[in-house]
Amino acid sequence: MCGRFAMNKETNELIEQFVAEGGRPDEWAPSYSVAPTSAAPIVREWAGEDGVVNREVTVARWDWPKPANRPSGAPIINARMEKLPTGFWVGPFSQSRCIVPMLGYYEWTGAKGDKQPHFIHSDELLAAAGLTWTMEIAGERRRVFVVVTREARDASGEVHDRMPAFLTRDLWDEWLSPVPLTVDGDTAASKANRAELLGGLEHASSVIASTMRTYEVDRRVNNSRTVDPRDASLIEPLS
Repeated sequence: MCGRFAMNKETNELIEQFVAEGGRPDEWAPSYSVAPTSAAPIVREWAGEDGVVNREVTVARWDWPKPANRPSGAPIINARMEKLPTGFWVGPFSQSRCIVPMLGYYEWTGAKGDKQPHFIHSDELLAAAGLTWTMEIAGERRRVFVVVTREARDASGEVHDRMPAFLTRDLWDEWLSPVPLTVDGDTAASKANRAELLGGLEHASSVIASTMRTYEVDRRVNNSRTVDPRDASLIEPLS
């Protein structure tokens, strides 16, 4: 996880929900089948030259292009929570985090060629922890994002061993803050800042996980190329 999710809110609704000051409603159409490399709304903060922090809803590509020294293959769409403090993800985790709004997400059970999709959700709109960056894709500068995942503690534990790491409302501001966790010249302080935020994420995602439920949905979801992402019946439970 996470390999597909649903996001049915309009941009203006997200602006109201996340107290964001920007957004381009014409760039986003609600989708019940957001697949890797497609676009989806994220919430992010950034500091202007005057030091004023801005929060916005913007549309980004769900795909973190692989470095040239890595083997080609499937796009990078998730970042494991336990790997955020060091190595590949430490830069974005330290200074460029985002929220990925979700209505819910899909997981599958069964053998290849006979997969049964499940829709996993809560009672309210979910705020998944994410990382975002601006990269060059096909000669164009694009904003991209990944979803942070953790060991499953929700209903998906019966379906898959990983789940998105979700944020409680009281952690939104800290997670979105553009103030770097890295303190120049102070390794101990940098490490402590990362550990503190990860501890908050661990707690918050466990709280949200306890509210999650799952049910089976139609197998039309299985093919992201042929399914109509505007079809709300994709998330209806099988009778």
